[in-house]
Amino acid sequence: MTQIIKTSTPGTERDHLSKAIVITIRAFLRQQELSPEAQDMLAFVILALEEIAAGIDKSVAAWEKRDYWVKADKYRMEWHWTGENSRALKQAFDNENWSDVMDILVRIMQKFENIKVSDRHRMGQPWKGAFELYKKQA
Repeated sequence: MTQIIKTSTPGTERDHLSKAIVITIRAFLRQQELSPEAQDMLAFVILALEEIAAGIDKSVAAWEKRDYWVKADKYRMEWHWTGENSRALKQAFDNENWSDVMDILVRIMQKFENIKVSDRHRMGQPWKGAFELYKKQA
């Protein structure tokens, strides 16, 4: 059996997910009406934020091994908002509270204001099929 080497780190996964979230929210805000694709988009944002929040501890594990507690805590505080916004967006989405959904999406976009993604990106539509996965996890 050969050894499996994982080339992606939590940091690269977080960067990829952050860009995908920005693309998804942009597409969601361009919509004129609420469509089934909008459910996929919101579900994707929720799942991606949950994944980023879950990767925080993996990211700081190396720092904690070296006793860089302050750096680890600072990093946790910097990304703590992902879990909070994921839960808030999930609750607003499940309750179909669209004004809260819009407020949360604007807050998320403010957090990702430094991320630059071209309109001609090659990521496609990362939200496709996310609602089915969201329903399975609920």
